[in-house]
Amino acid sequence: MQKVHIIGAGLAGTEAAWQLARRGVHVKLTEMKPQKFSAAHKSPLFAELVCSNSLRADDYAHNAVGLMHEEMRKAGALVMEAADATKVPAGGALAVDRDKFAEYITHQIQNEPLIEVETAEVEEISTAEEEICIIATGPLTSEKLAKSILEKVENKALSFYDAIAPVVYKESIDFEKAWYQSRYDKGDGKDYINCPLTKDEYEQFVDALLSAPQTEFHAFEKPQFFDGCLPIEVMAQRGRETLAFGPMKPIGLTNPHKSEKPYAVVQLRQDNKEDTLRNMVGFQTKLKHGAQAEVFRLIPGLENAEFARFGGIHKNTFINSPVLLDSYLRLKKQKNIMFAGQISGCEGYVESASIGFLAGVFAASLVKGEEPLRPPPTTAFGAMLGHLGNTQADFQPMNINFGLFPEIPLEITPNGKKRKLKGAERKEAYARRALSDLTGWLEKIRY
Repeated sequence: MQKVHIIGAGLAGTEAAWQLARRGVHVKLTEMKPQKFSAAHKSPLFAELVCSNSLRADDYAHNAVGLMHEEMRKAGALVMEAADATKVPAGGALAVDRDKFAEYITHQIQNEPLIEVETAEVEEISTAEEEICIIATGPLTSEKLAKSILEKVENKALSFYDAIAPVVYKESIDFEKAWYQSRYDKGDGKDYINCPLTKDEYEQFVDALLSAPQTEFHAFEKPQFFDGCLPIEVMAQRGRETLAFGPMKPIGLTNPHKSEKPYAVVQLRQDNKEDTLRNMVGFQTKLKHGAQAEVFRLIPGLENAEFARFGGIHKNTFINSPVLLDSYLRLKKQKNIMFAGQISGCEGYVESASIGFLAGVFAASLVKGEEPLRPPPTTAFGAMLGHLGNTQADFQPMNINFGLFPEIPLEITPNGKKRKLKGAERKEAYARRALSDLTGWLEKIRY
């Protein structure tokens, strides 16, 4: 049987490899680490999480990403298996110990007989028509390979810049000012650490943030940020109150140290299983490292903060999928080449893994001479895939959201009138329909 070549052992690449192997297809998985690292990667392990350790909301009845979690679980996704096995407290979110998460996936992949792991930097895309090649190199594709990809896609590639948040040692947080609490007391009570600011402290923080030195771009670079991961200083530039109504909103929190309500709050989420590290939620940044230490120590409770990792910035590259790819993630002009993960134009960990899942399932069918079966558009799988085929003038990466799903039909009330579902009721209806429609598709693609 034909072997499928996958380039890149991130979330999408490892998921695609796992699904192919589950279906009896031999895989060659090529990863350049540890021979070569990108600017953001540090670990030799597969599926390294370089930004947040959170896979975001896990409530599938009311949140689209939670619905995608549930669909991936039901489909037997390796990424969700690893996430559930290595999760750490995070209220209503699914967060993981990033090292144990990567170790879990690496172990599974390396011990699968049908997956051959190769350590090498791929510099050029093969033109051999007899080999299916899945490109899952992510937003940090190496320059030589990126050049080869650009030639294949006729320079129809776009890019934006993605920033990562700092991580602090929990023992350096001052709990005479900070406290444990999730918004509206969700979770087990210790999922988040909160650092409160008065209005004066908030104003001082914003002033310092706006005046702090930032990472400089080269003259030829034109930074374009994805709205779902804006650096905190970029958010502050949009208005002085933006942070207080965004990542620093104090809603749903009560400071046990003071009777007055905080004007703003910085939350820190557990970053590892041992709970020795805390991630500054929503604090993606491109400030210089020295400036980060100076500015973030203005936050009450973080005056003596020690940083395990400063925030950083990296380029994120993706192709114009609606123009370039067919309905099975193949290049229209060279159908043995497929794309998966963030480079295809999705955004988010679980979204990237889901497109890797689909690429693996589609490739397995193609190897066996069968027509691939697309997921129903009413599912999270189908909605995400639909976004990649949604031709528009300004194609941009997108997280999964209910806006990508087909509309729920109007409900007929007992008196015969039509009623449009709203709010939580509407989201629940989307989730019920998705999971119902998912069942039939899963039965047809099972290995």
